[in-house]
Amino acid sequence: MIPFIAPQWPAPVSVRAIVTTRLGGTSLGGYAGFNLATHVGDDPAQVEANRALLRHGLKLPAEPCWLDQIHGADCVDASLRFEQPPAADAAFADRPGVVCAVLTADCLPILLSDRAGSMVAAVHAGWRGLANGVIPNAVSCLTAAAELIAWVGPGIGPRHYRVGPDLRERFMTHDSAHERAFQTRPDGDYANLALIAQQQLLQSGVSHVTLSGLCTYEDSARFYSFRRDAVCGRFASLIWIERSPAVA
Repeated sequence: MIPFIAPQWPAPVSVRAIVTTRLGGTSLGGYAGFNLATHVGDDPAQVEANRALLRHGLKLPAEPCWLDQIHGADCVDASLRFEQPPAADAAFADRPGVVCAVLTADCLPILLSDRAGSMVAAVHAGWRGLANGVIPNAVSCLTAAAELIAWVGPGIGPRHYRVGPDLRERFMTHDSAHERAFQTRPDGDYANLALIAQQQLLQSGVSHVTLSGLCTYEDSARFYSFRRDAVCGRFASLIWIERSPAVA
């Protein structure tokens, strides 16, 4: 049995969403457990073994559409055939059985669905992606924004994400409403990425946003955290539309 988190959000019954943890798996050292990323220095054989466990243990309908995440804003159709993971930070699907996935370890995973359960998306949103517009780009790939709901998954919390004043100014220049997402303390500025994401989702027209409230930095038992550990694995956030029994 693979430990995972099931997002608590008002998604249709046809939509499946799962967030893995670092528990289980075969990776060792700083990657110990269920690392699913190929780009962090882990033994490729261990990563492939973990991905096989993911596919079979969770009975995924297909291999996830893994992305070459570059902290940009591009969103791709996960149903297309790619010889290599596409350079993108979001993927969407509008047909059953296509698995969208993002890998994170402090950046935010964001899952999107329309209320009818006919379109879904997974978004990788660190500060660069948020600044570059990955959220509005992903929303634009789906149906009318007013029909969308979102879940903002585990990421580094505001008590631990210290940033430079230039980052605060960058977001404030873009939208003064982001002021609420920053707090100045004696040792510097701290950012609330989840609040920034929530603001951008609502500004993009998404009708309902659920925040998980989970902090990767604090929950070392379940999550990798780059800011905490530097050398670490990545966990996955996946979403897909279930096939109906008639076409299974």
